[in-house]
Parts: sequence; structure tokens; C-alpha cells
Amino acid sequence: MTATANTSEAPVTDTNREAWLVKAVDALRPLFAEIDVTHDGEVVDTTIPTIRISVGFPGGGSAKKRIGECWAPAAATDEVSQLFVSPILDDAARVLDVLAHELIHAIDRCESGHKGKFTKIAKALGLSGKMTATVVEEGSDLKAKLDAIVAEIGPYPHAALSLGGATSGPKKQTTRMIKVECPADGYTIRTAQKWIDLGLPTCPCGEEMIVA
Repeated sequence: MTATANTSEAPVTDTNREAWLVKAVDALRPLFAEIDVTHDGEVVDTTIPTIRISVGFPGGGSAKKRIGECWAPAAATDEVSQLFVSPILDDAARVLDVLAHELIHAIDRCESGHKGKFTKIAKALGLSGKMTATVVEEGSDLKAKLDAIVAEIGPYPHAALSLGGATSGPKKQTTRMIKVECPADGYTIRTAQKWIDLGLPTCPCGEEMIVA
């Protein structure tokens, strides 16, 4: 029930976006359970493991381009993967799309990057496009399933943040050359912040680079 401090104040919403994301993960579990994936001659377990999920900006890279993130179990003291969905997203179907991508990383324990088992699971699920930035195609079977999930759990209770709307925070450094590296093979370059803001480069190996 909605509560108010007094009748002159706007009501405080009782919806919770993290609770919605937990419901979304549970709704996605059957989709992962029904796919068959083999890698190097072995059947891949596509069961979604125990995770923690929240809304938050990515730990590295462009906030505009990096809209989801999965931290490997080894990064947490309790060895539970932690997932984040960027607060710039507010479309429920798109959030599910991004969430599916990050859940594959959690299943893989972030061991394959965007290759190997990750690619096979993503394609079996129905994700397409560049593996570093997968999408769900309109009219696809997966899109219909995600739309059905939204209809079941309701709209995403979140209002997107505008990256240009911040009123405080440190000014960006425009003269310092910033180190950018490939998370897959360690390849590094240095570039100016203004180029990073336009989008991070791709390593010669094909992996999207991140700010070191």
C-alpha cells in the first residue's frame, strides 16, 4: 500500500526495481533450462546459479555503451556472482535482453569472455549480433518469450537516468591519456577521455576493451 507523510506530499512508491529484477531472473530460468548446448564434446550445464543483482553503473568503460555487467564469483568474498543493470535503461524488454546476456556470464563464471561457451549459450538462447553487445531480434521466438515475461511480471519500476543530467561530480580530465586494455589478452593502448566518451575501441582479438 502506498504511504504518505501527509496529504500535501506526493506518495512514495512501494515498487522496488531490484525485486523486479529477481522476478525477471526467475522467469528466465526455464528459458535457459530448455536449451541444449555442448562445448568440446561435453554437455554444458545452463542452469542459472545463485547470483546477486542490482541497478548500478558499470565498473569500467563507457556508461553509454556498457549497460550491463557481471562480476566473476572470485571477485566476491562469498564467491557469488554479482550482476548490475545500468540505470540508463528503463524499457522492460531491453532490461531482460541485457539481463540474459549477463546471466550467461554468470553461468560461465566469466571464464570464456564473449567466446567459446558464452557464444554457444547465447546463440542457443536466441541472442544475436556481436557477442560483446548481443540483441534480441524483433519477431524472434526469444522476443516473444521476453514480451510474455514482461506481461507476467509487469513494467520495470525504474525511471532512466540521463547521463547529461548530473548536477555534481568531478570534472572529466581531457588532457590526460587514459590506459585502455583488453580483458581477454591484456592488449593495451592509451587514449584521451573524449575518444572514450564516443565508445571504447575493439581489441585486434575482437574483444571490447575496457578502461584499466
